[in-house]
Amino acid sequence: MLKINDLHFAYGRIQALRGVDLELEDGTIHAVIGSNGAGKSTMMSCITGLNKPQQGSITLDGEVLPPAPHLIVKKGIVLVPEGRQIFHNLTVEENLLIGGFTVKDRGPGIKRAYEMFPRLDERKHQRAGTLSGGEQQMLAIARGLMAEPKILLLDEPSLGLAPLLVNEVMSIIKHINEQGITVLLVEQNARKALAIAHHASVLEQGRVVRSGPAAEIAKDESVVASYLGKKRTADKGGSI
Repeated sequence: MLKINDLHFAYGRIQALRGVDLELEDGTIHAVIGSNGAGKSTMMSCITGLNKPQQGSITLDGEVLPPAPHLIVKKGIVLVPEGRQIFHNLTVEENLLIGGFTVKDRGPGIKRAYEMFPRLDERKHQRAGTLSGGEQQMLAIARGLMAEPKILLLDEPSLGLAPLLVNEVMSIIKHINEQGITVLLVEQNARKALAIAHHASVLEQGRVVRSGPAAEIAKDESVVASYLGKKRTADKGGSI
C-alpha cells in the first residue's frame, strides 16, 4: 500500500499542498480529481521524488520512499507525466527502450507493449513526434509500463484528446489495472475518472476535502456541482 500522510509542499510563498492524506490500496484504481491549481500534479511530483516533501511522509508497504526518482522507479512506482513528455526526435521503439532502463531484459516488455498497442508496433521505426496525440499518449503509457511497475501514476492522461479517444484511454487504464497493476489517476475529466475508479479523492487548494468509494463520490451533490455538471447525451468522435 502507498500511503501519504500530512504532506506539505510550497513553491516559495505559494502553498501547493496543505496536509494531504491519501491511501492507495493494492490492486485498485484511485482517482484524484480537482480544479487547476488544486495541487494534483505537485502531489504526483512528491511521490516520484521530483519534489521533496517539506513536511509529512510517503511510504510504500510501511517503508519511506527513497529520495531519488530512479530509486523510486526501482521500487515499482512509475509516472506517466502530464503532457506525455515523450522524446520527439527518437523513434517509438527508442522511447520504449528508455522507459525500461531499470530492466535487464527489455525484450519481453517491448513485446507486451506492441501486443497492447498494435498501432505502436506499426510505427515502431517512426519518430515519436510525428505520431498523433492519441498515439503519443499510448506511447507514454507503454513507456511507463516498460519499467514493470507495481504502481502506475497517470497525470492527466486524457488531456487534449477527443472524447472517443478519452474513452479508449480509460479502457486501457482499466485493462492495465486488471493485469494487477495499481493505478493512481489524476484527471480533470472527473466523470470518466470516477466511472473506472474504485476509490476517489477530491483535492481543493492543496487539501483532500472528500475521499471514499468512487461511486459514492460521483453521487455527492457538491462534487456533481463543482466537477461533473450535466451529463452529455453523446460523445463526439475523433481520429487517433
